Amino acid sequence: MDEERDKRRDPRVPLVLRVDWPGLALAIRDVTENVSAGGLFLRTDRPLERGARVPLQLGFPGLMEPVEFEVEVVWRRMDGTQGPAGVAVRIPADRPDDRQRLARMAETFRGPAAQAGRVYRVLVVEDNPRAVEMYEYALRKLRSAEPGLEVVLEFARDGHEAWGRLTADPPIDLVLTDLYMPILDGFGVIERMRADARLASVPVLVISAGDDEARERAMAMGVDVFLQKPVQFGDVIHTVSSLLRARG
Repeated sequence: MDEERDKRRDPRVPLVLRVDWPGLALAIRDVTENVSAGGLFLRTDRPLERGARVPLQLGFPGLMEPVEFEVEVVWRRMDGTQGPAGVAVRIPADRPDDRQRLARMAETFRGPAAQAGRVYRVLVVEDNPRAVEMYEYALRKLRSAEPGLEVVLEFARDGHEAWGRLTADPPIDLVLTDLYMPILDGFGVIERMRADARLASVPVLVISAGDDEARERAMAMGVDVFLQKPVQFGDVIHTVSSLLRARG
């Protein structure tokens, strides 16, 4: 009952932020599914037990400074029909400062997404026509879901074509890419971007069917969020919205 009251008192924001685990030897990075002032849901395969208290960092390094919290695991969702595996966590009662920081973060992302007159350009790098159609539909839904958010979609069929667009004007604000493509793959594009001072801070969202090794390699290269295929419309919409808000 207490958990249900918390949900009603603290509206949840469907927000995707990167999760880092300070002090862990393994470079495990997960993402949030939603955030409220009292807690959040984390998509993770980590074997976290109910009642465990763990430190974590939320944010997008390079776009917004990561904020560290201590959270308590409330319940766990196994991978299945209700969605990907993960845990619901809350801010413990003895951590009021953490609760205030999380509340400010949730409120920031609940507010207006776009600057007046700002046009955001999103480059989709994907060689599968069906995936391109799905992303185009999802991102057009984003524009209708957030009035005032002006998003221009551009497309590239491989990394070579994407690189040509990235080095031209006007600048791209966000890259959504697969990893496995002909000519120049997604890893090559990411590596070039992070080595180029003009593109190093451009957020990158990877959507791929790659395994854990591919995920860790991509994250180590500087990817902001990695989503596993097959992906839902809502995941694409909320992740792009989060990254554009952080981009400013």
